[in-house]
Amino acid sequence: QVQLVQSGGGLVQAGGSLRLSCAASGRTISSYTMGWFRQAPGKEREFVVGISWSGTITNYAPSVKGRFTISRDDAKNTLYLQMNTLKPEDTAVYYCAAATGVLGTKYDCWGQGTQVTVSS
Repeated sequence: QVQLVQSGGGLVQAGGSLRLSCAASGRTISSYTMGWFRQAPGKEREFVVGISWSGTITNYAPSVKGRFTISRDDAKNTLYLQMNTLKPEDTAVYYCAAATGVLGTKYDCWGQGTQVTVSS
């Protein structure tokens, strides 16, 4: 079973940038669809972006498209989320996730979450 450990995040002013990392252990993530989700206070967890196992297909939520970039380094068994031009509404706990099932359609393995706070 794969374990996901997140790093990065923190406090940044609006317009700033942050990079989140998600290091996997236990198994290689090279065959998994991977993604990032976030949950703001009082709100449900929402999808941010996903990336196919090959890295050739990405899918961004409209709210982050053009500002966030997902990438994967399978040699390092790590997933990244580069967040630019951050806004206060991006404040949330961010989670990385892996879709480890045969169909790769359900995210079933989660990182521990990391806080991102954007001040105005």
